[in-house]
Amino acid sequence: MAQRKRPSGRGYGKGARKTVASAMRRKKNGTLGSDKRGEAGKVKSRNQAIAIGLSQARKKGAKIRSKREAA
Repeated sequence: MAQRKRPSGRGYGKGARKTVASAMRRKKNGTLGSDKRGEAGKVKSRNQAIAIGLSQARKKGAKIRSKREAA
């Protein structure tokens, strides 16, 4: 089968995608919190989980657009 072409434009790097996927799994399991230890308020919103994942990826140095560019 032919390989699918990724849509052009600025996407996130592989490390960032993995971090966001991990955050989404932790949200689904109920272990994703809004503080560093994951103990504060449990995350209920999908968008909040994505934001936490992107924030963690930024701290790790993954390839992500800056907050200003994305807005």
